[in-house]
Amino acid sequence: MSQKIYCIAMFKAKPGKTDDLFKILQSLEPNSQREDGCIQYLVTRHIENDFAPGTSFPIVFNEVWRDKAAFEAHCQRTEIVEFFENQCVAETGLVEDYNVCVYSDQPENYDAPKL
Repeated sequence: MSQKIYCIAMFKAKPGKTDDLFKILQSLEPNSQREDGCIQYLVTRHIENDFAPGTSFPIVFNEVWRDKAAFEAHCQRTEIVEFFENQCVAETGLVEDYNVCVYSDQPENYDAPKL
């Protein structure tokens, strides 16, 4: 069974700061993509489409990691910690709101013992 971790990290920039935030997030890609256990690490922008009318944050990272340990190691890298501290937490940061969630491709309790 797969141990992969899928992370969706969504960001809403402060007014007028979307392009600046997108550039900062793009700058995180090269080092993250070289990390052991990184399968995909790509920042994307929401676009309008008649076949996908849902709402979303304007900027979304789509991440796939080999396993939980690889994802957690990524989250603790200095570059990532500093991004969240400087852009998401600090009053002077470019981020107005953010939401980071992780997912599994396994059914719930897939490895539970049979009773």
